[in-house]
Amino acid sequence: QVQLVESGGGLVQAGGSLRLSCKASGNIFGIGGMAWYRQVPGKQRDLVARISNVGVTTYSDSVKGRFSISGDNAENTVYLQMNSLKAEDTGIYYCDYRNYWGQGTQVTVSA
Repeated sequence: QVQLVESGGGLVQAGGSLRLSCKASGNIFGIGGMAWYRQVPGKQRDLVARISNVGVTTYSDSVKGRFSISGDNAENTVYLQMNSLKAEDTGIYYCDYRNYWGQGTQVTVSA
């Protein structure tokens, strides 16, 4: 079993920044493979960023150059630094580890 707890969401104006955190516990072997997804009402959950077990990062085209995923293996925590936020970044952000999901954290960007 794996437990994931996201935090750091909130309301921010367009152009602002937020930093999300995802703390993992349980049967986890480092942060490799952890990812952030975003979901808006009525739509599927879409990948935002992922970090591999060797630190390679991938991003959706919509966030490249603005978001940065990083992590701390010792703390089993992955972060998502979100800069230059846009209204279209609004949604619930979920942390994923091998198809285990957290409860999500709401990010709202006001135009």
